[in-house]
Amino acid sequence: MSEVQPDAITLVLKRDNDGISGSIVLPAAASGGRLTTDQVSAQLPAQDAFRGAIRLANDVKLALVVCDPDGVWKSEWGDLYQPID
Repeated sequence: MSEVQPDAITLVLKRDNDGISGSIVLPAAASGGRLTTDQVSAQLPAQDAFRGAIRLANDVKLALVVCDPDGVWKSEWGDLYQPID
């Protein structure tokens, strides 16, 4: 994905001067009315963000999508699929 999805947890990965990191986005629209604003985590080490996103998605029973514009996804995390237009 190239942008945050309104109906799913989004793991946003990026590469910067400090290495690779990630943040987790829980859109208010996906919260079933429990949130009034999108919730975004602090930047975390990429693997911690990956684990946290999985945990959150399982806890709130939402899909997990990955926004990885810098191509930092690690193959040991599994296969990353792109939608076909």
